[in-house]
Amino acid sequence: MITTARVPADKPIRIAFSLNESPDDASPENSFPLEFPELDQQLQPLPPCHDSKESMQVYKQHCKIAEEYHEVKKEIALLEERKKELIARLEQVEKESMDAAQLAKEYAELTEENRTLKLAQTQCVEQLEKLRIQYQKRQGSS
Repeated sequence: MITTARVPADKPIRIAFSLNESPDDASPENSFPLEFPELDQQLQPLPPCHDSKESMQVYKQHCKIAEEYHEVKKEIALLEERKKELIARLEQVEKESMDAAQLAKEYAELTEENRTLKLAQTQCVEQLEKLRIQYQKRQGSS
């Protein structure tokens, strides 16, 4: 059932109606607003012609589509935010992986340098021992 009322032209109005034919079953989720502020102007449902049942149906469908569009946009925004979080986490993991690879490379280089220095130290100790023996021989023969 459609009811009408006179409203001054300078006052904004909002129209809501039920998807059910029974006016007793009217609930907020079955009502459609006249405007959808989150939609661009060209996507706003046009007000229906209350005398035409077809116009009312088209308006109801348009309102449903507008609500679905709004939900999809919200979901896209949430997914884009999640994507940013995952990209940031991936970049952090890659950085840590590169840091770990760099540390492993540095560790290998330092281990090799340590081995080389130990070998040089051993050779120096042996050479020093030989020089001591030669020195002692010279001291003994003089």
